[in-house]
Amino acid sequence: MCQHEPHCPAAEDPRGQWAEIAVSHPEQGWYLLCNGIVLFDDGGLMLPGHRVVAPAA
Repeated sequence: MCQHEPHCPAAEDPRGQWAEIAVSHPEQGWYLLCNGIVLFDDGGLMLPGHRVVAPAA
């Protein structure tokens, strides 16, 4: 998905949540990152393939 240079970390990369925001919906509490990750306001993630990662405690 990432079209800019330098490329953002892949969704599988441990740094994946630091990719650039492609679509922003702060009123709904989520952001789509350019690598396909959905980042939620609470820090939780939904990775491509619909795997969910709970927010860090």
